Amino acid sequence: MSLLDEVAERDGWRCWVCDEPVDPGMSVNDPRGPSVDSRTADRKAKVAERLAHRGCNSRKGAVKVVIAWPDRLHVAEPAPLITVAGRLERKGGREMVARCPTKQDAQEAAEWLVDRFSRLVPGLPVTANVEAGGGQFLVVLATGRR
Repeated sequence: MSLLDEVAERDGWRCWVCDEPVDPGMSVNDPRGPSVDSRTADRKAKVAERLAHRGCNSRKGAVKVVIAWPDRLHVAEPAPLITVAGRLERKGGREMVARCPTKQDAQEAAEWLVDRFSRLVPGLPVTANVEAGGGQFLVVLATGRR
């Protein structure tokens, strides 16, 4: 089995950058085709290679990637998720990642975050809580140390 197939199977054929499915039948030269990202910008990463679309991998280059929050979520001051993932992976604990105007908005963001982190940092058990504070709702991610 090739490295691409091994990495793709482990990552469930989903791009770690954009979180969209990767078509295994697509040419590796196509922007939506599969590629292996060595995450050269993050040498401390526990997972050295990740599956990415060729275009996502090329676009980010050798710099830290920015994981976009979906436009459908109503969040204020969303935290940079790669930075949050790195801190939670190293230290564990809790981190406030967004403010939302309603409890429903915060719950939707919390559910999306737990799902997204399950693929962004496989093996890191992350939970999300919604806490009321200052007339808004805070989304807090938490994990134990690994």
